[in-house]
Formats: sequence, C-alpha cells, structure tokens
Amino acid sequence: MRIGELARRTGVSTRSLRWYGELDLLREHRTGGGHREYDADAVARVELIQLLFAAGVPARHVAELLPCIYSGTTTPAMVARLEEERSSLAERARSLAETLGRLDQVLVEARARVVVA
Repeated sequence: MRIGELARRTGVSTRSLRWYGELDLLREHRTGGGHREYDADAVARVELIQLLFAAGVPARHVAELLPCIYSGTTTPAMVARLEEERSSLAERARSLAETLGRLDQVLVEARARVVVA
C-alpha cells in the first residue's frame, strides 16, 4: 500500500510515517517512480508504534524494542529494555491511579458543597 493509504488506515500523518521510515521504525519499499510502498503488516506496526509513543516510550527506545517484536530474535539488552519500559509504565500507572483517587475525593467533597440556586 502507498503512504497515503497507510496514513488513512492508521490516522497517522504522512509526515510522521516518513519520519518513522527515517528512524527505521517502519520498513518501506520504493516503486520505480520513487513512491513509498508498505507491506500489509505496516498497519499493525504503525499501531504498535503509536501505542508505545502514547505510553511515553521515546523513539530511540521504540527503535530498540521493535526488532525484538518483529524479528523473532531477542537479546539480553532487548529484554532489559522491555523490563525498564514495563517498570516505567507500571510506576506511571500507580501514580495516575493515586491521582485519580485523590480527584475522586475532591469530587465527593465538591458535590457535597454544591449550592442549588
């Protein structure tokens, strides 16, 4: 598929897709006319990249993790990176859960003080 179709199917801009290619996050092939083409698995790959970015994983770490996911080859360094990212996400999840709990308390108190005019 061409870059425009991949952009439509994933909701990711063509500019971002080109950047993913520059970072070797996304494999592309060139047609005789110089157009970028992607394999069928590109949609799932872009969705995974977006998921990792949304979780706060930096691009350089995504570049380290993707070979582990797609090549079938895993090194001790890749496992260590996965464990680091998991630990970081777990800590952020704990922090968000604590913040949510505190916000719930504030809402309970605020609702108790609502003045109806």
